[in-house]
Amino acid sequence: METWQQEWAYNKYWVMAHCQQCYDQIRLLARDNVWSQQKEAQFQQLLKKAAGQQPTVSTLTNAYQHVWGYFKKICSKEEKQTYLQLLQSLTPENDQLGLFLQQLAFKYQVSYLLNSRLIQEIGVQK
Repeated sequence: METWQQEWAYNKYWVMAHCQQCYDQIRLLARDNVWSQQKEAQFQQLLKKAAGQQPTVSTLTNAYQHVWGYFKKICSKEEKQTYLQLLQSLTPENDQLGLFLQQLAFKYQVSYLLNSRLIQEIGVQK
């Protein structure tokens, strides 16, 4: 995997949780799997732009639903119920769902998620 692909994999869900527009623009940059210095500069600008935006209920919900996809077929009924309850009460100020998904990533050892910025930074005070 190329360095830029690794960096995108690391940041993907974090960007999605902060700014859907930035996520979409980065996806377009990466679409043809050809990277350049110009694309790298745009990528870094979009990461900075996303960092300057606070997650919303909508952006967190979208990102967490993508993360949930890694667990939906392997989790217990109780975990699914907890996910649905936490999704209903999700707010950026009270993000219990992120902590729960982080716990599931550790429990089920989903390496892609464990290596992602979103999961690594959950619970870290900004």
